[in-house]
Amino acid sequence: MHMKKDAGHNIRLGVFVSLGIAVFIVGIYFIGEKQQLFRKTFRVSGVFKDVAGLQAGNNVRFSGINVGTVEDIRIASDSSARVEVLIGEDTRKFIKKNAVAGIGSEGLMGNRVLIITPGTGGQAEIEDNDTLGTVQPINMDDILISLKTTIDNTSKITDDLSEITGSIQSGKGTIGRLLMNPSDAQKIRFYACQFERRISGIQDTDGEGKEELAAVGF
Repeated sequence: MHMKKDAGHNIRLGVFVSLGIAVFIVGIYFIGEKQQLFRKTFRVSGVFKDVAGLQAGNNVRFSGINVGTVEDIRIASDSSARVEVLIGEDTRKFIKKNAVAGIGSEGLMGNRVLIITPGTGGQAEIEDNDTLGTVQPINMDDILISLKTTIDNTSKITDDLSEITGSIQSGKGTIGRLLMNPSDAQKIRFYACQFERRISGIQDTDGEGKEELAAVGF
């Protein structure tokens, strides 16, 4: 009886250890795959004025596909940083010497990614340790500042329109008097009727009357 309990305990222990080893191996595989440890790779770099939150370990994308990882980011000068990346060797033939790297994000608020555009045809393939051309990332702070300025301007325009509308409704200004003052409105209608009658009278005449209409564009 005692031996059976020991055997059952050993079996459970063996299963637990086996599962732990399996999980460990799978974890190592996925980490290694993400960090390009089990693939043949080549290294390229690019210089940015602002890496916009990009970090070592972030993905490198080409045509929307993850093809590598950011290996290292270090300060290159007082106004720039150099980003080094590892890319799978099988992607090299698609990336040309004039390829350009930029920094984007995985969704609106996701992790930063390095995005490589392939370059134009007819160019040689990129080589190990080449330096890519770069485009500077969009700064969200600048966008927010621009958006705030736009909102402030819109608010000012709205206030001005409200003030103009109020002036018109209260009969201030020429337009306000014409629209809101009954006597002025009646005068406008009177003069319009007189003008229409004058035009009709000229149209009924011949000779000089028609020439007069033609001269003023009627």
